[in-house]
Amino acid sequence: MSSAGATAEKAAVEICKGINGLEKVVLRDVRGSSAEVYFYGAHVTSWKNEHGEELLFVSSKALFKPPKPIRGGIPICFPQFSNNGPLEAHGFARNRFWSIDPSPPPFPTTTSNKTFVDLILKPTEEDMKIWPNSFEFRLRVTLGPAGDLMLTSRIRNTNSDGKPFSFTFAYHTYFSVSDISEVRVEGLETLDYLDNLQNKQRFTEQGDAITFESEVDRIYLSTPTKIAILDHEKKRTFVIRKDGLPDAVVWNPWDKKAKAIADLGDDEYKYMLCIEAAAVEKPITLKPGEEWKGRQELSAVPSSYCSGQLDPRRVLLGS
Repeated sequence: MSSAGATAEKAAVEICKGINGLEKVVLRDVRGSSAEVYFYGAHVTSWKNEHGEELLFVSSKALFKPPKPIRGGIPICFPQFSNNGPLEAHGFARNRFWSIDPSPPPFPTTTSNKTFVDLILKPTEEDMKIWPNSFEFRLRVTLGPAGDLMLTSRIRNTNSDGKPFSFTFAYHTYFSVSDISEVRVEGLETLDYLDNLQNKQRFTEQGDAITFESEVDRIYLSTPTKIAILDHEKKRTFVIRKDGLPDAVVWNPWDKKAKAIADLGDDEYKYMLCIEAAAVEKPITLKPGEEWKGRQELSAVPSSYCSGQLDPRRVLLGS
């Protein structure tokens, strides 16, 4: 290998200081795509394609100040999604400091991809007081050769008292969009959903795609492994592929709610869309020694036009 090649290889994973001196890991692919993960919350705050375009939304008012969670990117909701339980909203994993995993489990790899980081979270004594369970939460964040971003979570019950535990989970991904009113989501049509704006009442999706003209906060149930977000203006389609995560949360706060969120700009709701691979309706239960795995893979592809309309079928039905 040439020295230039060796340098490129070395720079693929770099630990450095981020905002407010918080440490982060920067992943870079030789073709130019990149991702950034803060140790605080194991929080992915940036995912850029080979042209350097940012694909995730992070609020201009985001606070990188523990113990506040970071608004945008990919917060991890564990061991509780939203207010579905006694803990703080979305649990505590997103506002704890994670560390590099010294002994990550072997991963079945199909490529010789070296651009990844393994992080681990174990509960502190304080955590055990609010959620009395011993666990190991391992997260691998991988930047694929085509610029895809993969997050693989492995959660193991390490209780020594024989006690099982249950949790809910979500990758609360904020996608960057050109204009929320120009975006459509495909892959969730005809499915049942719980509407958080109507006391979690159950409805069936009637549209042939989801479009946005007011606040949306829904949990779609028994969702397919692939969902597409079509951004007409950017001529870009995001594809979410997921395993072990049966639900999909769709959220945009719209104008009134956005004004009430202190760490979100009043108009920023227009440029974000949360589609969250989740396990919410039926909590995951692990006995001691058991492990759960939940994975999401994000890719961004140029949209093909067909008689003036985006043609997502190719994306949803393709590989």
